[in-house]
Amino acid sequence: MNWTDERVELLRKLWSEGLSASQIAAQLGGVSRNAVIGKVHRLKLSGRGRATATPARQKKTAQGSTVQKSVARAATAVRHVTTSIGATALQTQFDAEPVARHYVRPVENVVVPISRHLQLVELTERTCKWPNGDPLSEDFNFCGNEAAETGPYCKYHARLAFQPASERRRSR
Repeated sequence: MNWTDERVELLRKLWSEGLSASQIAAQLGGVSRNAVIGKVHRLKLSGRGRATATPARQKKTAQGSTVQKSVARAATAVRHVTTSIGATALQTQFDAEPVARHYVRPVENVVVPISRHLQLVELTERTCKWPNGDPLSEDFNFCGNEAAETGPYCKYHARLAFQPASERRRSR
């Protein structure tokens, strides 16, 4: 498809009227939306006009307050946001602490085993590999109790590590 002078002028006119690339492609015929976008960029057309100059509207919520007011209220929850260049998302501080949404199963007659405090080199296929503490600290160790035949943990730690699918779904 060749871009004739007439088609380019029509493209400029429709673009300035605020039509979308898909609408322009449909009116020109024989050209795709992407071809229209490419030609607009090559012609360096910017500053699109609007078909109807409508003022910025505020949507009303069910309570009658505007969406912008609710956004402003949410923004007040933020205490401090730094405006420096870079990864500022990590510097944001909030007033409230996040709420944990984990489902905690009720524990009935559970006997917590005493850890044997084994080091990594002391573990075998039959010992519990549940980590205790911070791996970067000197006193880091593993549970070391007798592991169940079906996994790497003792019965107690297996109950902590693996939840039935029905309980996971319920916690969501």
